[in-house]
Amino acid sequence: MLDLTLIPAIRTTLPPAFEARHLIDGQWQGSADGATSERLSPSHGTVVSRAAKGGKAEAEAAIAAARTAFDDGRWSQLSGKARATVLLKVADLIEANVERMALVETLESGKPITQARGEISGAADLWRYAASLARTLHGDSHNSLGAEMLAVVLKEPIGVVGVITPWNFPFWILSQKLPFALAAGCTCVVKPSELTPSTTVILGEHLIEAGLPAGVVNIVLGYGQPVGATLASHPHVDMVTFTGSTAVGRGIAAAASSTLKKVALELGGKNPQVIFPDADLESAADAVVFGVYFNVGQCCNSGSRIIVHEDIAQAFTARVVELSRQVAFGDPLDPATQVGAIVSREHGAKIDAYVTAARKAGATVALGGAPLEVPGLTPQFYQPTVVTGVTSDMAIAREEVFGPVLTVLTFRTLDEALTLVNDADYGLSAGVWSENVHTCLAFARGAQAGTVWTNTWMDGFPEVTFGGMKQSGLGREIGRYGLDEFLEVKSLVMRIGRTRAPWVRGQG
Repeated sequence: MLDLTLIPAIRTTLPPAFEARHLIDGQWQGSADGATSERLSPSHGTVVSRAAKGGKAEAEAAIAAARTAFDDGRWSQLSGKARATVLLKVADLIEANVERMALVETLESGKPITQARGEISGAADLWRYAASLARTLHGDSHNSLGAEMLAVVLKEPIGVVGVITPWNFPFWILSQKLPFALAAGCTCVVKPSELTPSTTVILGEHLIEAGLPAGVVNIVLGYGQPVGATLASHPHVDMVTFTGSTAVGRGIAAAASSTLKKVALELGGKNPQVIFPDADLESAADAVVFGVYFNVGQCCNSGSRIIVHEDIAQAFTARVVELSRQVAFGDPLDPATQVGAIVSREHGAKIDAYVTAARKAGATVALGGAPLEVPGLTPQFYQPTVVTGVTSDMAIAREEVFGPVLTVLTFRTLDEALTLVNDADYGLSAGVWSENVHTCLAFARGAQAGTVWTNTWMDGFPEVTFGGMKQSGLGREIGRYGLDEFLEVKSLVMRIGRTRAPWVRGQG
């Protein structure tokens, strides 16, 4: 028997399958051809949602509605106060419906119910912060250009935004994008993942109830081909913002290049935590375990590799293994569960292939390394896995596994640690553990990552912007910089009075 902490299936009656439809120009509708898709719960194996399956016709209708809504000013020309009022109402409705939304997200994604509740309720704060930005949005003035000149820099909404969101944090990531686009005055077409469409549809209900004008936010359900591809290439879409894999992000950037629209991409990560001997090692070990198993490791910010000083590597790794055995894997509907199911069987096989290849390359699997059987549930679970003896050239050390798999590398000096940190195609986040502030600051300045955590992992706030370097993406989300992504800058230069000397000097 495995020496792991397992939560078997609880006896509960699952709700009827959620029925999801498109929201286009304020109207709920099915697909013109009647096509639908079903989502099976990755943990329970039953149908939990049934969604309209959109095509190019639905995508183009939604784009047309968003274009009209932007051009006639029904949202973009409202005051910041008026836009903020709607966003605050949406935040209240999200909080009032946490249980309903968390349940359907748990069933569709396989994540623990406690985590889903935290994400849904926490997302309300993103909407409230975006509302505050709507009221404080401003440009700049230049009144030092001379007595006869005055210049003003205006910030205006970019226009129609295509919002494409992933399956791993379907509501949270939507809330990192949509309220900021709305705060800026944009109109939007949202395409959620076909695996987790339901909380986005429920949000559409909240938007209508909050009084958002028809056509300002449209939702088209379906697959990347053709819905996402249409959003990326359509000339009436001014910007596309996408969160997902780096490979798909490249495809979206290529499709968007035909119209030279703005592209914001939040992509993959291979995020390191560097542990020095003088760190609070117990806190560091707990954070490492959290960082790799949160959301079953299906997280762009997953702390999937640790770089440990040679003097403490053996003892620290042993402690991480010990704590890993205590993490509760199992039925996501049980509040005691900390780690749920892998999103699909295909993805579980991909995770296992990385571990198998690492073994063949000479690495040691100190814990796990195989699928996990949980009584009463599907086979879509994977054991907590710790891989040691890893070298930086191995695929498991360089590529995004996107599962509950931790790789362990070692170092001797800060420079060596930074070399290992930066020897990656990704640059999303990084962490350092040391009680020496000089070590932490030197690491933070040397690490090529959009976010650096010191003596913590994955703490985030609506005020603090998020995004990556290198192949982890383009642009930033949340914070004031996240609002700026959805704005165009316009310079207005004014001459005061008839002070301009004539350029044409005729013979008089």
